[in-house]
Amino acid sequence: MIKNQIDKKLPLIIGSSGKTGMRVAERFDSNGKNYRAGTRHSEIPFDWYDTNTWQKALHGINSVYMVFSPDLAVPGAPAIIKTFVNVAKICGVKHLVLLSGRGEVEAQDCEKIVMDSALDWTIVRSSWFAQNFSESFFLDDIVRGQVFLPIGEIKEPFVDIEDLADIVFAALTDKKHKGQIYEVTGSKLLTFREVFTEIETATGRRIDYQQISMDDYVKFMSEASVPQDYIALIKYLFTEVLDGRNASLTDGIQRALGRGPRSFHEYAKATAETGVWDNPAQANVSA
Repeated sequence: MIKNQIDKKLPLIIGSSGKTGMRVAERFDSNGKNYRAGTRHSEIPFDWYDTNTWQKALHGINSVYMVFSPDLAVPGAPAIIKTFVNVAKICGVKHLVLLSGRGEVEAQDCEKIVMDSALDWTIVRSSWFAQNFSESFFLDDIVRGQVFLPIGEIKEPFVDIEDLADIVFAALTDKKHKGQIYEVTGSKLLTFREVFTEIETATGRRIDYQQISMDDYVKFMSEASVPQDYIALIKYLFTEVLDGRNASLTDGIQRALGRGPRSFHEYAKATAETGVWDNPAQANVSA
């Protein structure tokens, strides 16, 4: 399939090699629909931090799936989003589909920029991804069988990003999703301890989960040479977002797709069958 041809209805999928963008691209491929890949290494490159790449990547584009990396909550994100929206308008883009974070005030500032743009828009406001346990964040620790986190009994409705990708694909291909805010969650509230119990059941492996202080967790990451900007983001997520504010379920997936969300149990069972939690060689999957 020619993914970079000029077509008045061609969508740009930013982050098309990442967790959600990859899955959205797969849906376009499987449905025989063209799109433009939007990564630093695409034939027509796109880089959030290099404005010189934006106009070429947006040339001939009608709609955009906006995934800002690493997170809309990082300092400077609203300014970048505002500049991007203005460039998109100049380039003739008509519809923006923004991946946002549930319970993140900073992310909702970015939502407002998109909604005030005078362009058509769809907001997908997501809970924490179930795939954070198999494609980033916690994978190495799960494979090792020992997890230390600064989180207690807070419950989170972890969402399977296969559901999220279905919504984004629908939003990019069906005009009925314009002007909609889809706040998406999984089917059940789970503590992190309950999540690891689900993974233990699915894999038949023991996972030692221990709660530690945030100071100890920051020290652990620093000693592991984790970049300071990443440490700051993780600290923000664990102290500002995972504080119980998202401990409720929504009907976003039902409204968007006409069906219920995939459960964490289903995700864990299917993921265990891939062997990713058993094979240390798989413990460095890119985010």
